[in-house]
Amino acid sequence: MKNILQTLLCASVPFMKYIITLQVTVTLLLLNCVSTLAAVPAAPSKPNIILLFIDDWAWNGSPVPMNDNMENSRMPVLQMPNVERLAREGMKFRNAYASPQCSPSRVCVQTGQSSPRNGFTVFMNDRGQDYFDKKGYPEFPVIPCVSDMTIDTDAVTIPEALKPLGYDSAHIGKWHMRGDPGDEGYVLHDGDTSNDPGNTLPKENNQRLPDDMSDPKLMFSVTEKAIRFMNKQVKVGKPFYLQISHYAMHEGRECLPATREKYVQHPLVQAWYKKNNTSADKINRKQDLAIWLGMGEDLDGRIGAVLDRIEELGIEDNTYVVMISDNGYRHKELQLTGLTQPLHGAKWWVWQGGIRVPMIVRGPGIKPGSVFNGNVVNYDLLPTFVEWAGGDPKKLSNIDGVSLASYMAGQQPDAAFLNRYLYFHYPHYRSGMPHSAIVSGLRKVLHFYEQPNVPMLFDLSSDQGEVNNIALADPQEHQRLHDELMRFLKEVNARIPQPNPDYDPAVYKQSDGYEQRMTWGPFKDRRPLDDDEIKSADN
Repeated sequence: MKNILQTLLCASVPFMKYIITLQVTVTLLLLNCVSTLAAVPAAPSKPNIILLFIDDWAWNGSPVPMNDNMENSRMPVLQMPNVERLAREGMKFRNAYASPQCSPSRVCVQTGQSSPRNGFTVFMNDRGQDYFDKKGYPEFPVIPCVSDMTIDTDAVTIPEALKPLGYDSAHIGKWHMRGDPGDEGYVLHDGDTSNDPGNTLPKENNQRLPDDMSDPKLMFSVTEKAIRFMNKQVKVGKPFYLQISHYAMHEGRECLPATREKYVQHPLVQAWYKKNNTSADKINRKQDLAIWLGMGEDLDGRIGAVLDRIEELGIEDNTYVVMISDNGYRHKELQLTGLTQPLHGAKWWVWQGGIRVPMIVRGPGIKPGSVFNGNVVNYDLLPTFVEWAGGDPKKLSNIDGVSLASYMAGQQPDAAFLNRYLYFHYPHYRSGMPHSAIVSGLRKVLHFYEQPNVPMLFDLSSDQGEVNNIALADPQEHQRLHDELMRFLKEVNARIPQPNPDYDPAVYKQSDGYEQRMTWGPFKDRRPLDDDEIKSADN
C-alpha cells in the first residue's frame, strides 16, 4: 500500500504544478484586464446646469468690473465675494445682452428666440387679439403694438429640449411669463409667479424694515428649495437643469436688518444721507441706498450657498453655473463713489443701459479668470445648454440663438460670429417709446418709430455711452444695418407701430413720462449728458 501511495503522489506532482501555473496565469490575466479597464477613462456623466437669473441688475451692478478698462463698470461699495469667486473661477462676458424688460427676456431664455420672433415684447399691453394697442395711447404720435401674452405652444423650451437627453428640470422663483411652468416641462416649480411674491412687505411700509425679517425677497426660501432639488437629483444619479430666478434685485427693497445696518454705517452712505438732508431712520425704504446694498450682499450669500452645496455634493467638476441678469438697469447707488454712469438709458429702453447685462459662467472646461469679448445674448443660452447636455443645437428649429459652448471651451470666435446680428424690439410706450435696435460687432443702429427719419448709428468701440450719433458721417453703414433690421422684423412677422392719424401734440406733451422720452429719444449729432453722467464739482 505504501508503495502505491508513493507512486500516485509522484505522478500527481507535475499535474499539481500545472494546476498552480494555470491559476497564476488566469489571475495575472484578470488583473491585467482590470488594470486595462481602469486605464480607460470612464465615460463622463452628463453635466448639471444651474442658471442664476437675477432681476433688474445693471451691467455694472456688482463689484466685478464687466470691462476691466472701465472703473464704472462695477459697483465698488457693494460686497459680493461669491460673485467675485464665480468670476475668478469662470468666464466673464464683457458684452452680454438681454431684453429691455423682464418678461420678454425670460421668454427669450426659455425659447432661444429673439423678442421680434416670439412676439412676447412686454408684459403689459394686453388688448385681446388686436395687433395695435389703440386704446392705451389714443393721441400719441404712433399707435403702439400689443404683445403676446404667453410662450407660443410650438416653441421648444429648455426643459423640453433637455428631457430627451435625460434631464429633469426645475424652475424656482419668479416666472412672470403667465401660463403653467409644468406645461413647459418643469417637474418642479412655483407656478405662475410675478413680482408680487418677492415683495414680502406691504407697499405702504416704506419707512423701515421689520426687525424680524428673515427671508427678504424670498431669497432664502427660494435657495433652500433649489438645494433640496439638487440633493434629490444627485441622490438618484440623474442630471438636472435648475433655474433659480431670484426676485432680487427688483424694486420693493428688502434685506436682512443686520445687513442694512452694516451699510448704514458705511462712511459713504452716511455722507449721502447728510447730503440729501435725511438719515437712516427717516429715509423712505424705496430710496434707501443701504437697503439696496444690503439686498445685493444677502443675494450674494444665497449664491454662495448654492456654490457651497455643489462642492459638498461632489459635483463641482460636472456642473455649469450661469449667472445673468434679465435686463439692464440704472443703479443710482453708483453715486456713492462719485463714478459716472457707463451706459445710456435704462430698463424699458434698447439703449445699452437697458439691454447690456452682467454674465459670468463657471463649469467644466472653462478657463478660470477668462474673459469673452464677443457679443452674446440671452437667447444663446438654450442652444448652449443643449450642446452641454450632449445634444445637437443645430437640430433646434426656429431659433435665433447659437451655442456658446465651444467659445467657453477656448475656441476663438471668427468674424462671422463677432459680426452677427442681434435684434431688439420694443414697439410699446411706457417710460420709453416704440423703438428697435440691431447690434453687429461694435456698431449699433436704433430706429425710433416716432421719428423714423432721424438715422441713428453708434460706434460702441469708442462710445459705449452712445453719446455721438455718427449716422450722417457714415450713411452707408447706417443704411446697411437699418435695412437688415427691417428685413428681419418683416421676416419674423414682428408687430410694427404705425403713425397715429389722431396724434395730438398738446395731449402728448402733458402725458406722464414726456420729458423722459424727449431726453432719451432720438437725437442728431450729440446728446446732452444726464446729471449722473457728469462728475459734480465736489467729486
